[in-house]
Amino acid sequence: MSDFEAVIGLECHVQLDTASKLFTGAATAFLAEPNQHIDPLTLGLPGTLPVPNRRAVEYALRMGLACGCHIRQKSEFARKHYFYPDLPKGYQISQYDAPICEGGSVPYFLDGELHHLRLIRIHLEEDAGKNVHVTAGGQPARSHAGEPVSLLDYNRAGVPLIEIVSQPDLRSAAAAAEYLRAIRRLVRYLRISDGNMDEGSLRCDANVSIRPRGSEGLGTKVEIKNINSFRFVEKAIEHEIARQIDVVTRGGSVRAETRGWDGERGTSRSQRSKEDAHDYRYFPDPDLPPLAIDPAWLAEVQAALPELPLARQQRYVTALGLPLQDAQLLISERELSDYFDAVLLACGIATAVTTLSAAQRSLAKLAANWISSELLGALNRDGKELSASPVGPESLAALIRLIADETVSGRGAKEVFARLYAEPGASPAALVDALGLRQITDPAAIEAACRKVIAAPEHQKQVEQYAKNPKLLGFFVGKAIAETGGRAKPDAVSALLSRLLAERAAPKS
Repeated sequence: MSDFEAVIGLECHVQLDTASKLFTGAATAFLAEPNQHIDPLTLGLPGTLPVPNRRAVEYALRMGLACGCHIRQKSEFARKHYFYPDLPKGYQISQYDAPICEGGSVPYFLDGELHHLRLIRIHLEEDAGKNVHVTAGGQPARSHAGEPVSLLDYNRAGVPLIEIVSQPDLRSAAAAAEYLRAIRRLVRYLRISDGNMDEGSLRCDANVSIRPRGSEGLGTKVEIKNINSFRFVEKAIEHEIARQIDVVTRGGSVRAETRGWDGERGTSRSQRSKEDAHDYRYFPDPDLPPLAIDPAWLAEVQAALPELPLARQQRYVTALGLPLQDAQLLISERELSDYFDAVLLACGIATAVTTLSAAQRSLAKLAANWISSELLGALNRDGKELSASPVGPESLAALIRLIADETVSGRGAKEVFARLYAEPGASPAALVDALGLRQITDPAAIEAACRKVIAAPEHQKQVEQYAKNPKLLGFFVGKAIAETGGRAKPDAVSALLSRLLAERAAPKS
């Protein structure tokens, strides 16, 4: 065990899914041609004035309320000064002394255990533009004279962000990755962002330091930037922890700096010394008055919040009796959880009810199993999203009810599902009959098939061995079910064969 422990805090930037930018009506669409979504304000031209985007403010409130933050009735925008080519005004409009949300926490699971990471703040800010160092062909951009140049795309400049700043309470790279996944899941549930890291909708900077194990002090903090996947978050933090331990054990000291993560090489490189807040020369933006939040509006936003992931998970485990692992899978995406709830409703299980019968809990478990195995398996095989599923929740619920009332066996139901997947809109009940899969429930028919299997000359050796080897029952069950074309209920067949074989093996008096 190392003599050091890590101290980790994350700064997550979430691009809000609004139609227009934070302070102007310019569009925010992704993958547009360079510099198509710009206007005088985006370019910082003299005489332009910012106007806050109400939808962006609402999205920030949604996140703050979902995290249990204190919402300021009056927050302030500030100018954060730094001089990069991708920042045309020479400053970024952000929030500093008076952010819109303070405190709160984000729940996440690590190794099956629930944790809550405390937050310092959630604030609004505008994004910067983008430096482009290579052309579409992958070659460095060059001037007419052939010199390497950097190009500037201001489409992203001014796009609304929320920055979620955590307390330095994380102690491992794995915990940091799980927390970030929880952030992504939450913003997608709230429908304020798509949270796609590969498109830059969710970006993460990690602040990492080490200290002697058992110490309460904080070490020198290093910020790691340019982390664009959950896997890289874990790798970058692990790499930085190891790098700092190596520096200290060699007798050196960790330097406060910003480092960039290179995912291809699996290493980081120093970019610049770490700035402090005073380096940015924050001051209130004179063009933007304090942002006042009407309590009535805040109450409306609160009332419109969806059921959040943790609450859904607890409902699935407590009310439905699902195993934790199943519940965690089902709440991993809001669309998947909504689909599951729709299946429950179509099965006659009210999602708001907390006390269910044993039959209803069994039906819910059956629905969860079919979604996680058959439905998701087929969609993953074909590279389809749930939104493109050929089998809607009503159709799947109808099939599940047929399984539950023993109209069709589990094996037969898989055949029906395959046809439903290939023929969207087909009736599960009609397919059961068309495919000849309706289970035989007539005791006389089942008994006739069982007696025929036992009496078959080619099975007499197994019949004689059964008394000494009861495991042969499975052999007879398989044969009897095949005799009925796979339509006999396995439980009924097994029970009847056990009795008939026992009678056959009993000594004659």
